[in-house]
Amino acid sequence: MTNIHAKESFKNFLLGVKATVTPESVRVLRRGYTKKNFVSDLMSGLIVGILALPLAIAFAIASGVGPEQGLYTAIIAGFTISLLGGSRFQIGGPTGAFIVIVYGIVSQYGYDGLASATLLAGILLIIFGIAKFGAIIKFIPYPVTVGFTAGIAIIIALGQVPNFFGLRFLAKDPADAIGKIKLYATSFDTVNMYAVIVGLVALAVCILWPKITTKIPGSLVAIVVATVMVKVLGWDDPLTGHGVVTIGMKNHIPTGFPVPHLPNISIEMMQKVFQPALTIAILGAIESLLSAVVADGMTSTKHRSNTELFGQGVANILSPIFGGIPATGAIARTATNIRNGAVSPVSGLVHAVVLLLIMLVLGKYAEMIPMAALAAVLFQVAFNMCGYRSFIKMFKAPKSDIIVMLVAFSLTVIIDLTVAIEVGVLLAAVLFIKRMSDVSEMEAVTEALKDDDEEAAHNELCRQVPKGVVVYELAGSLFFGAVDKFKDTMARISDKPKILILRMRSVSSIDAAGIQMIEDLLNRCNREGTQLLLSGVHAQPVVALTRAGVLKQLGEENALGNIDAALNRARELLGLPVVDASHEVPQAPTVSWEKSLDKPWMPEESNAAIAEETPEVIAEKMMDEPIKIIENEKK
Repeated sequence: MTNIHAKESFKNFLLGVKATVTPESVRVLRRGYTKKNFVSDLMSGLIVGILALPLAIAFAIASGVGPEQGLYTAIIAGFTISLLGGSRFQIGGPTGAFIVIVYGIVSQYGYDGLASATLLAGILLIIFGIAKFGAIIKFIPYPVTVGFTAGIAIIIALGQVPNFFGLRFLAKDPADAIGKIKLYATSFDTVNMYAVIVGLVALAVCILWPKITTKIPGSLVAIVVATVMVKVLGWDDPLTGHGVVTIGMKNHIPTGFPVPHLPNISIEMMQKVFQPALTIAILGAIESLLSAVVADGMTSTKHRSNTELFGQGVANILSPIFGGIPATGAIARTATNIRNGAVSPVSGLVHAVVLLLIMLVLGKYAEMIPMAALAAVLFQVAFNMCGYRSFIKMFKAPKSDIIVMLVAFSLTVIIDLTVAIEVGVLLAAVLFIKRMSDVSEMEAVTEALKDDDEEAAHNELCRQVPKGVVVYELAGSLFFGAVDKFKDTMARISDKPKILILRMRSVSSIDAAGIQMIEDLLNRCNREGTQLLLSGVHAQPVVALTRAGVLKQLGEENALGNIDAALNRARELLGLPVVDASHEVPQAPTVSWEKSLDKPWMPEESNAAIAEETPEVIAEKMMDEPIKIIENEKK
């Protein structure tokens, strides 16, 4: 039997993996792909490919690497994400969300450290996808996301101040915000007004162009206008110009196809960058799934989150092999892709090919782009990214959420994004546990049962509590955060009743600490000669207590469906007449451990009927089916 279960489980696992690794591009082709669809994808991919050029360059330079590495990422990772991902419209590549973490890794460990972290992140994302963590990633607390996103926007904008104002300084640009502010403040006497003019023109175009049309991205128009202006006026001339810095003065954009090569990776380096790699994986997962959700909302479609994580993982493994940096789904480019008529992942593939052709043919012209214009584009990216409306709105939330948001924001700006996410998630979890503990209650309800009309009795005599019986009601989840509160209440029970009833109708879940509390209470009752009864136990606690052996120790006849049944059981134990409360109630099935018991006090509407439909019980039934079939065949 064990072998059959193991084979079935392994077979189901393989089927799940196959479904996960089957990309949306394959599904689209299976459903049928027409010439009209291709034309739509071709036009959309062309526009998004052109848009991706300046953004890929800007994000790479802001991250502390060369512009070619941003282009390689947009080409290789962008192609892979569209080919293997779980969304029809996702456009992948370098994004502003990674600037802070990538800049920090490059500053501390160099590109080899970044390549190691990106590879590790890719492996983690593949594991996330196969393990079906797509839904779990969405459990990152909202205040944490709002906080670190706003913090990232501040860091991006702050990092572009030197390029926008044309500042000059000999010291290395620090990675932390405080160091940047100090350095820029002492260098502000080197402001280049011509660079400022170029930046302001580009920024004005970025802001005003969408009022004219949204078909052609404003950032692309801003880059073209600024580049032409600088070139025509000669402001970039090293001899007679005015010192406006261009990409070509700092970096060289290659005009050849990216060649794969294994980066210098070691086990020691992977150990050092594991934490940043985990941050890249989590951040990439959040960003890509958020982008996919936005695309779903715009198109009334449904992405597959686990497949998307798998595609993102493969993309981040291939990216550093071709000299790239971390990649994820880009919300702005994905939205542009949809608005321009994309119908399938083919548009994403076209975007990557278009970007490659532009790099090969027009790479030398991209070197003419002024750094001030790129800074203006990134200022707009930072503004769009900061989510100031959500940030302000959060101050109307509970105080604990405000604290979490401000901590995540402050740590991102002052210390590090990795620390911000880790501390933010941990703090949010602790505060949530406290909140759940605060709403958990335990009180004596012996006298209040008569007035309880939520669980109405069929006979008023049912609610008369016999002498020697005490009833306590639990409310909330019985978990480790609330157990001490329940224990304190139980410790205050000075008298020793003959029967103690725990009413658990408001306990929806229980964990190991809760199970231990019930077991400790049961042992105490046994020592003091008190009979413990459980009333109104819900599905999950029933299954958990059964598997832990507590119900067997208690006696399954002492776990009752509701308070009327529990009081009748108490009367029977005390030798009093039982009040019939079940004649008006329709019959309902019960779980197997009750079917064999002769309990006239158990009302037919027992919560055990619900327990029969829990995932655990259903799973056990399904696992037993192959065995029953084999046994029947043998007969």
